[in-house]
Order: sequence, then structure tokens, then C-alpha cells
Amino acid sequence: MNWPFDDQSQSRIRLETEAISLILVRLYQREWDWVSSEVLLYEVRQNPDVERMERVLLLALRAHQTVETNKGILDRAGELGKLGFDSYDAIHLASAELAQVDVFLTTDDQILKVMARHEKLLPFLVENPVKWLEEVLK
Repeated sequence: MNWPFDDQSQSRIRLETEAISLILVRLYQREWDWVSSEVLLYEVRQNPDVERMERVLLLALRAHQTVETNKGILDRAGELGKLGFDSYDAIHLASAELAQVDVFLTTDDQILKVMARHEKLLPFLVENPVKWLEEVLK
């Protein structure tokens, strides 16, 4: 969620920012549904840069649905954590699974790396926004 505030002089970040911006337009137009999670909002609120935190929070609060963290999600996150996901990433993925999303978009290389080793682990696609958007727009 911090991508628009990252160093845009890096080509990869600029490309990911553009892809996410295009995705957000479709989300705002309700062409696609945006599912967020309570843990994402918690993470955003932990940003020590108050201005950045507030800007990202305003963006995150535009999600169409926010999944609340519960025991089932935490239990599933524990299982996912044993496969190599860090704690927050595992909760994000478990929340997405509970919400029955079609795709989980991330620019986090570590999540994508672990998912590459466990392709059939989750019932949804986990993909980088640039790659996913390229496929969707074909």
C-alpha cells in the first residue's frame, strides 16, 4: 500500500505504481471488488511517518470489504507460517482465503517466492500486479 510514496526513480517501482493505479481505477469503478483485511489496516497504522500513514490509510479504507481477524484466520496463518511466510503475510493470505478472493496482488518478492514453492497451497492466484494486469488486459 506504500507504493505511491516509494522512490519512483526506480523503474520497477514506477511500473508497479502505474499498474496498481490502473487497478485502483477499475476498483473505484466497481468493475472488480477490493477485499482488504483488518491486519492490513493495523500494519498501516504502525507507520511512524504520520503523513504517509494517513495517506495510505485513506486509500486502504476505500476497500469494498474488510476481513476481520478471527481465530480461524490466526490458526490458518500459523499453518502458512510453517511454510515460510512471515506472520503478517500469513494473516493477509489467510484473510484472503476466508474471503474467497480470486487473486491476491502483492509486490512483495518474498511472498511470491514462497508461493512459487507451494503453487497449489491456496485456492486463489498470488501474483505481482504488473504481471496480473498484463494477463487480464490481453
